[in-house]
Amino acid sequence: MDRKLDEMKQQYMDVPIPKELDFIVTKAIQRHTKKKRSLKWLSAAAAAVIIFVAGINTSPAFAHALSEVPLVGNLIKVLTFREYMFKDQTYEAKLEVPVITDMKNKELQESLNQKYQEEAKKQYQDFMAEMDSMKAAGSGGHLGVNSGYVVKTDNDRILSVGRYVVNMVGSSSTTFQFDTIDKKKEILITLPSLFTDERYIEVISENIKSQMMEQMKSDQGKVYWVEGSPAPVQMSEVFKSIKKDQNFYINSDGQLVISFQKYEVAPGYMGVPEFVIPTGVISDLLVSKDEYLR
Repeated sequence: MDRKLDEMKQQYMDVPIPKELDFIVTKAIQRHTKKKRSLKWLSAAAAAVIIFVAGINTSPAFAHALSEVPLVGNLIKVLTFREYMFKDQTYEAKLEVPVITDMKNKELQESLNQKYQEEAKKQYQDFMAEMDSMKAAGSGGHLGVNSGYVVKTDNDRILSVGRYVVNMVGSSSTTFQFDTIDKKKEILITLPSLFTDERYIEVISENIKSQMMEQMKSDQGKVYWVEGSPAPVQMSEVFKSIKKDQNFYINSDGQLVISFQKYEVAPGYMGVPEFVIPTGVISDLLVSKDEYLR
């Protein structure tokens, strides 16, 4: 065991810090050189966590060594992400980044992982810029960003991953983006790729409008910005149609789920609206029936 831990220590020391992490760690060091000793210790601990997680994702040898150590090996399957954290009084950022692994299609895998890293880096940069602006203006207040991911579906055929971002400046706003992968063909599934032509746009849109009206009829607490809504709606806000590349994922029941951003088709208290589209409604428009949707 001691020998194995010594080997792990050496592999840990040999792990290079990726450019994205180096950027964040450097900025954190610059901003905290004048903090108290206790805060320096916390920053160092956070940096150690970042490097530890990065080591798992950037060094196969390091991950393999960990997998052979009792208890630690069980964590490897969970730590398939990078996590960036920052906290300074009323300013707080926590970013969890998904990492897709074990694909034979390395081009797609690297493309997705690079996209996730770039999203996290931009979120961090925007957060720090906004924090600097608020401090310079002496406006005070609370600023926060919390991003992460949820695995909506993971079965033999489909992997659907949702990335969310919650921005908090006074009130909060939430956005969701989804990627759905065919695990057998190792391709990224897009909404247009599911259908023979663009008729799906109108068919799905009309079904969603019907669902909106039915939900409002059965629950007076629900409000959607759709024509015929009992609640006052400005014409500029009325939902008319989904986009060609509307946000979506395929759920574990093999159903198409259309997702909207907060405030896109409903008031903020309605959160991030989602609508399950009955497969029977769109079956005649599918490129291949029963391949993904059932």
